[in-house]
Amino acid sequence: MKLARVVGTVVSTINSPAFDERTLLLCDLLDPSGAPAGGSMIAVDAVGAGAGEMVLLLDEGNSARQILAAPGAPIRTVIVGIVDEVTGGGAGDADRD
Repeated sequence: MKLARVVGTVVSTINSPAFDERTLLLCDLLDPSGAPAGGSMIAVDAVGAGAGEMVLLLDEGNSARQILAAPGAPIRTVIVGIVDEVTGGGAGDADRD
């Protein structure tokens, strides 16, 4: 699981049929305090997230394919939650914008 912020939508004219009718979002990775951690990922949106929202990424292909009911699809990362708040662990708080 990874914490990230949605920064945009990815559009492709040619792709695997597994991506038809699915939204791909570009997500910048965050540390537990909500600060940029460096790096970005493209993820399939399973929850209706939008630009600027803090999200929870599942970055494990088999689990992602199970969530999307797409066995054998070339899918690795899926957005599984929209984060309202991160607290605890002495890392500070990160609030959703």
